[in-house]
Amino acid sequence: MKIILLGEAMGLFMAEEAGPLSQVGHFQASIAGAEYNVAVGLARLGHEPVYCTRLGTDPIGQRIRAGLRANGISESLVLEAPEDLTGFMMKSSTQEGDPDIAYYRRGSAASKITPHHIDQLDLYGCGRLHMTGIFPAVSDTARSAARRLANRAQALGLPISFDPNLRPQLWPSQREMVLALNALAEGAETVLPGIGEGKILTGKEDPAGIAEFYHRMGAKNVVVKLGAQGAYYAQLGGDSGVVPGFPVTNVVDTVGAGDGFAAGVVSALVEGLSLREAVLRGTVIGAIQITHKSDNEGLPTKQRLAEIMQAGRA
Repeated sequence: MKIILLGEAMGLFMAEEAGPLSQVGHFQASIAGAEYNVAVGLARLGHEPVYCTRLGTDPIGQRIRAGLRANGISESLVLEAPEDLTGFMMKSSTQEGDPDIAYYRRGSAASKITPHHIDQLDLYGCGRLHMTGIFPAVSDTARSAARRLANRAQALGLPISFDPNLRPQLWPSQREMVLALNALAEGAETVLPGIGEGKILTGKEDPAGIAEFYHRMGAKNVVVKLGAQGAYYAQLGGDSGVVPGFPVTNVVDTVGAGDGFAAGVVSALVEGLSLREAVLRGTVIGAIQITHKSDNEGLPTKQRLAEIMQAGRA
């Protein structure tokens, strides 16, 4: 089954020493983007992700294409934009809390994706769509394109997983963010908010209330991420409960944990596992990822995942 992911892959420049980004002298180049990270995770687990984005022909765009090929991710839905630049971001190095991030993506090639581009895509052979709330925040046309792709997927009967992945700094207002992202969540099979995101999007204070909100909107599965405490899951008319967090030896970088979690959940659902089993896989992969520096470096193969699960600690 081909799994579609729509998003903006960017160049990533990671600081190699601590300090403000304006003063750091050495950076390591990599690739970032929530949907790209999930695609990498799915590919390493033996699935067939198809990444939809728009790239310039500049060095960063070329780096991203090379990254797609190196990870076995299909480029069949990648649009080329010779006239536009590919976005990038800078990330600080820190041992405490989340790193500082600076984005350079306004007017990027991916931000100019339109519904017309989406209408031209050949979705033959695709069996699922995974989306996040980041790409719709990049531009008005990106938001319309995301909505169009969701509509096309629903018309084809494809299950959709949706990770809100809030980026308030990219939205004009919180109200607009909430309305737009809940509209995208409507009709999704699986919704994956963090507990803080769920409170903002639903107005509910507890995981069960957040799950009920999205169940009423039609979601079959709701998984509320609880950070180190694990995740609450609820299936419409079925099982619910909490999967505890997976033990971690050493936290290196928290960025990418949610994307690893999503890759775990989506891959397990595709394989026909129960929602609880899917959430367990998600918590393990999220734990593995935070023991690595880059946004997707730690995402495991199935063999490595099995070894770490057997060891009982990431």
